[in-house]
Amino acid sequence: MSTETAPTADRIAAPPPAGWEEARSRVYAVGLAAALPAVARPLADVDGFTLAEPLTTRTDLPAFPTSSVDGWAVRGAGPWRVVGRVLAGSTPAPLTEADTTVEIATGAMVPEGATAVLRVEESTTVGGLVHGTPRETPEWRQPGEEAYADEELLPAGTPVDPAVIGLAASCGHDTLRVRRAPRAALLIFGDELLTAGSPGAGRVRDALGPAVPAWLRRYGCQVRPSDVVGPVADTLPAHVAALRSALASADLVCTTGGTMNGPVDHLHPTLEALGADYVVNTVAVRPGFPMLLARLADPDGRIRFVAGLPGNPQSAIVALVSLVAPLLAGLQGRSMPVLPQATLAEAVPGRGDHTHLALVRLDRAAGTASPVRHVGSAMLRGLAGADGFAVIRPGTRGEPGDRVPIVPLPLLPGERAS
Repeated sequence: MSTETAPTADRIAAPPPAGWEEARSRVYAVGLAAALPAVARPLADVDGFTLAEPLTTRTDLPAFPTSSVDGWAVRGAGPWRVVGRVLAGSTPAPLTEADTTVEIATGAMVPEGATAVLRVEESTTVGGLVHGTPRETPEWRQPGEEAYADEELLPAGTPVDPAVIGLAASCGHDTLRVRRAPRAALLIFGDELLTAGSPGAGRVRDALGPAVPAWLRRYGCQVRPSDVVGPVADTLPAHVAALRSALASADLVCTTGGTMNGPVDHLHPTLEALGADYVVNTVAVRPGFPMLLARLADPDGRIRFVAGLPGNPQSAIVALVSLVAPLLAGLQGRSMPVLPQATLAEAVPGRGDHTHLALVRLDRAAGTASPVRHVGSAMLRGLAGADGFAVIRPGTRGEPGDRVPIVPLPLLPGERAS
């Protein structure tokens, strides 16, 4: 790294680290308070967004009695005289005479006056009359069987995926009011970083520049290639210029490295120069404790955030799951992520008065979590084989058989955990 140092005269001692659970709650609350504005968008353009208002039905579902099978809509005990045909998409005339029937297709509207639907494969036609015995269970769907008009089907804050889009279309919606995906940018700090080739001669390969945007997309962010900048020169003016530029279009800027207060760590002076307020400044968690989240407010009321990720790769991902995930949930108007639980299959050490986020692999069939190897702060091998982090609370250790919370690694937008 450069030997040029940041000014030190105005530095103030950092406050005690926030507890891990407190930090998550705090950043979620500020994210929710700054939730992105709601906009109306066509159904074809809402995948990955978030419902800004409840999804309700415009009519009963189904809106009219609908045949479940191909067959005959009959009136009376039979045999029945054929008086017409009903196909899907048409409105049939009522059946007004006893012992009459109309041929009916699956999905077609059942005519008023029909008393049953007889399956075609359970019918015979003799002398122009239809014979058969309808089943006792009605062979049509009643109006409102799935939902009644104006019924709330999904609450505001629901992530929109293809299933939600299909449901909205079936309810008669052409557009939805949604919160757009947050726009994110990434600044890479560190003169020692290589962006291509193999590490060596005192320089290391940047692993976070390629990886963090992909993690952010899995949390529902929009990140363009041009939004990833760095390595930024290890000088205060370069840091200030890069962060100011990124904040011009991003709702969230993540930075890597520089979260401590060393002589070449410029993030804190940069935040001060830009008038940022800390939401969280260090968290009592291992690995990754020197993480931070800061907030900037424009005169027009626009709120933007800076997430300072530690430079060690695994620590940076701990910061993502600890601070960035709940912040983004709030910005999108979603619920605070609820952590699933699993049973430890092996012992996991504690980290004293800090929360320990321990990388684990899940056996979903057995409901167990096992720690993985190669989990140093600077290592990524263990992360590549893990499903998430087991939460070992301060002052405890994880014993085999203990039920512990799991912080899952993010899935692709719309993907559901098995």
